[in-house]
Amino acid sequence: MKIVAIIQARMGSTRLPGKVMKEVLGKSLLEYQIERVRRSQSIQNLIVATTQRETEQPIIDLCEKVKVPCYRGAEEDVLERFYEAAIHYEADAVVRLTSDCPLIDPLIIDKVVNEFRNSTRYDYVSNTIKRTYPRGFDIEVFSMDALKQCHRETTNAGYREHVTPYLYKHPERFIIGQVTHSSSLQHHRLTVDTEEDLLLVRLIIEHLYKKNQSFSLEDILYLLQKNPKWNLLNSHVEQKDVQ
Repeated sequence: MKIVAIIQARMGSTRLPGKVMKEVLGKSLLEYQIERVRRSQSIQNLIVATTQRETEQPIIDLCEKVKVPCYRGAEEDVLERFYEAAIHYEADAVVRLTSDCPLIDPLIIDKVVNEFRNSTRYDYVSNTIKRTYPRGFDIEVFSMDALKQCHRETTNAGYREHVTPYLYKHPERFIIGQVTHSSSLQHHRLTVDTEEDLLLVRLIIEHLYKKNQSFSLEDILYLLQKNPKWNLLNSHVEQKDVQ
């Protein structure tokens, strides 16, 4: 089974424009994410999927720099962008990642992928439906057949923008699996969508990366336990709803 991870990334962002190229310790957030995803043991190929807009050039340049394939497709119809990228790179299954997750843990990626791969019955597996992992550690894995069906059947603009809702909102049509953490960590917000999010992620990287470039979610949680006030930096930020 050829498993292809696709990171959707673009320079446009309502609350924090250009967030994927914001730098910490001289390196962009997207580069940190690429570096961390590459440590996954279960992924055969990693793709960055961006849009056709000229403003995406910094993303294109970064992909060339770090030697990651970059696919350019529709801006609003992200489902079509994923579908075309997956077809182009001959995926049997797709790992969907979003570029607001620079701290993503490759061990958790492997855990979700292995749950999908070790059971031939699942069409879709994630750690997001029953949320126990922090925001910023979202991982979705789905079969190419499920992606094709989704692309063929749904015309809902919200479904097409967010790629996967058609799958997990139709459990009568797709077999859904989920991975949960042993304890609830959903109160932690480790994604980047605002300046406050960026401040927290910057603190985490600055304190952990120089000592251990492969730091894990557990390392982050331990750091936050030692610095509880950091959690207040973005505790007021509300997550955008997926329609």
